[in-house]
Amino acid sequence: MITEEAILGVLRKVNDPELHRDLVSLGMVKEIKVEGGSVAVTVELTTPACPLREQIESETKAAIKTLPGVGEVTVNLTASVRKPPAGREPIPGVKHILAVGSGKGGVGKSTVTVNLAVALAEAGASVGLLDSDIYGPSIPIMMGVHRQPEMVGKRMIPPVSHGVKLMSLGFLLPDDTSPVVWRGPMVGKAVSQMLMEVDWGELDYILADLPPGTGDASLTLAQAIPLSGAVIVMTPQEVAVQIATKTLNMFRTLKVPILGIIENMSYLLCPHCEQSVELFGHGGGRKASQRLEVPFLGEIPLDPELRRGGDVGRPILIEKPDSPVAAIFRQVAGNLAGRVSVEALIG
Repeated sequence: MITEEAILGVLRKVNDPELHRDLVSLGMVKEIKVEGGSVAVTVELTTPACPLREQIESETKAAIKTLPGVGEVTVNLTASVRKPPAGREPIPGVKHILAVGSGKGGVGKSTVTVNLAVALAEAGASVGLLDSDIYGPSIPIMMGVHRQPEMVGKRMIPPVSHGVKLMSLGFLLPDDTSPVVWRGPMVGKAVSQMLMEVDWGELDYILADLPPGTGDASLTLAQAIPLSGAVIVMTPQEVAVQIATKTLNMFRTLKVPILGIIENMSYLLCPHCEQSVELFGHGGGRKASQRLEVPFLGEIPLDPELRRGGDVGRPILIEKPDSPVAAIFRQVAGNLAGRVSVEALIG
């Protein structure tokens, strides 16, 4: 006779590939049903964007089929993003705030952040996007939202676009060309207000698009809010890698976990010959991750569709969902979500 205890016993030998612990001790096995020789198991992943869901499903099935008398095996995969350890919750209702930074401007950090947010939302996570670049807010244009947030009492209700809740100082300016002429303390205060005075609701992730460098907005976010981690976006050339490393070391100094490095503009896929053209070199991000001993989350190629999508407020996952670049963003988003799960586990 097939018992629940026997099934749990074999599933203790199946590890989550990223967390390196078995499914049972992680509390991922939520339900077991046995009817004759048929077994149905529900496994709760630690993120809807899990990049290794197929591996977990196949290894779970294989383990259960080793039991005598087992015929058909069904594995139902659900997902729930794990909260950070007690005392590290950022703001009420929000499980994780992820800072996305760079050492210099022009590396496509906002484009990467927007598409990662859309990819996570597409996978089934609840996602917010905070535009922390006070002097050059670009998220309203990239996400196609040009209206002020509604007010309920003293709290702003974030607009929603492509399944992502948004907040940006750009929503509050008279027009897209109005400058923000503020000194440092005002920048820090604005970032805090956009986090704390907004009704974000229940969210798995907020991605905070930081301005380049190590200025007031980045420091305010890192010092005032318990961040689950930081992502560094860099281009391949050595000078860009060196500058981005300063931002990475700033987060390390502030005890913020480094979730990984993303290399943007990694190569151009020629539309005529389909050969990769390395306009800015290649591999700088991966080499930096090895040298600095942090995860490498992936390479994003140059693609004219990325630029066009940003200009019209339709990220490439919306405009060209079946494109190779959209698939790459989904993979990178999954890698990022996996790193968040690891950090939530190790605390």
